[in-house]
Amino acid sequence: MDAKQRAGEAALQHVKDGMIVGLGTGSTAKYFIEAVGVALRNGKLRDIRAVPTSVNSEKLANEFGMTVVTFAQTTRIDLTVDGADEIAPDLTLIKGLGGALLREKLVAQNSAKLIIIADAQKLVTKLGTKSPLPVEVTPFGHEASERFLRDLGCIPTLRRQKDGSILITDNGNYIFDCKFTEIPDPRDLNLELATRAGIVESGLFIDLTSMAIIADNATVWTIAKP
Repeated sequence: MDAKQRAGEAALQHVKDGMIVGLGTGSTAKYFIEAVGVALRNGKLRDIRAVPTSVNSEKLANEFGMTVVTFAQTTRIDLTVDGADEIAPDLTLIKGLGGALLREKLVAQNSAKLIIIADAQKLVTKLGTKSPLPVEVTPFGHEASERFLRDLGCIPTLRRQKDGSILITDNGNYIFDCKFTEIPDPRDLNLELATRAGIVESGLFIDLTSMAIIADNATVWTIAKP
């Protein structure tokens, strides 16, 4: 069992019967979704409804026979479990390398609790030191958005698929992966991005995480919200 799987399965203890659970996106979140699915099949969990953060996560939930609900069908999400690309000591995050940052943030902001699951390599002292920051933008005017992002001090790269075509998100948008040497003030940057037309959402997750479950090849531990 690798570290991602350890973290994903460890989060299962926080899921209780009758919960509405937000399902994250990515390789680590996949382990959590599978763990919930197996627990439902085995009768260890009952009456779990799911709000997926991507088309891929919804497909996986459907494979396990989970009841998938939308925001039109519920006013609450009890718990969301998701991965991250970088985790700072204060539990601010960079997310979105899986391409689902907009839906991930929307689900997280509407959840009573967000638990992040990750392998230890995702821990950083400052955001932006390992991972680029994904920024979702509208196709219209994306060239102007690229210039704006460059002026913020990063190198923005338009995300493409393996065949060279531009990646289109589940929401019909583009993503720029913005490489900073580091992000000294994530709150400041988040505000600049949030107030710019054409920028739909960024992968900066601030004041959203309740707990992180971290694993390496031998152990699993938690980091509580400061």
